[in-house]
Amino acid sequence: MAEPSIAAGEVWLVGAGPGDPDLLTRKAERLLRAADIVFYDALVGPGVLDLIPNHVERVSVGKRSGRHSKDQRSINDLIVRAALAGRKVVRLKGGDPSIFGRSAEEMAALAAHGISAHVCPGITAASAASASLGLSLTLRGLARKLVFVTAHARDGDRLDLDWSALADPGATLAIYMGKASAAMLSRRLIAAGLPSSTPVVAVENASLPGERHVGTRLDLLEIAVRSLGEGPVVLLVGEAMGAASAPTSGFVYPQERLSSLPPRAEYIILPHEKGPHHSPCPA
Repeated sequence: MAEPSIAAGEVWLVGAGPGDPDLLTRKAERLLRAADIVFYDALVGPGVLDLIPNHVERVSVGKRSGRHSKDQRSINDLIVRAALAGRKVVRLKGGDPSIFGRSAEEMAALAAHGISAHVCPGITAASAASASLGLSLTLRGLARKLVFVTAHARDGDRLDLDWSALADPGATLAIYMGKASAAMLSRRLIAAGLPSSTPVVAVENASLPGERHVGTRLDLLEIAVRSLGEGPVVLLVGEAMGAASAPTSGFVYPQERLSSLPPRAEYIILPHEKGPHHSPCPA
């Protein structure tokens, strides 16, 4: 297949996927080889960065929740300057650029300077997480729709969501950047009418070797996510998350922590190392 060309002064916003380099699209890999310079996010997996040829300049513009090495305006300026200098630019973003990737802001900044911009989509974390779990995000009779939500608000803004619409028992919610807000998310969804027993699976570092899972129920979500580390977490909420067919023998709850569970607890599953089965245990 022919290498895609990047014209001088052109920018491609490329989805790096959830981290596993094998989940990068073939087009994305070819665009990396065709670039002069790559601006990459903190969430781009090291295996993906290894695919960038040595002669291509790499610039980290990483942002993580609460830890920004560059603000968005600075990132926009860097990309614009590189393109105006006639360089072939790839902006490498974790997951899919159009799902909570702020691609619209970067494309608007480029358009304001007359710079051509294109998007190469990538696999988003929710898809990678559900695949690893062996679960379907939609399921006939249980989940007739899929809703993508971010629990991260802009600096100084309050997280203002349509909780009544989100509390749909016939939907699966894929909540990005929700670990720090787990208690609030649980409380607000239950108050809006979503049953407290609704299954939830929290997946940390989806698709990477250190991937871990916590399966629980909505009213125990705050307790469950405490066992996770500092990696990016996606929360999958809905009845479809309790419909796994794989064995559940790999899940163990430490006996010394059982006393901390409230009386209403029916089950809680702590993370284990990635293996052949990753199904949540139904109540």
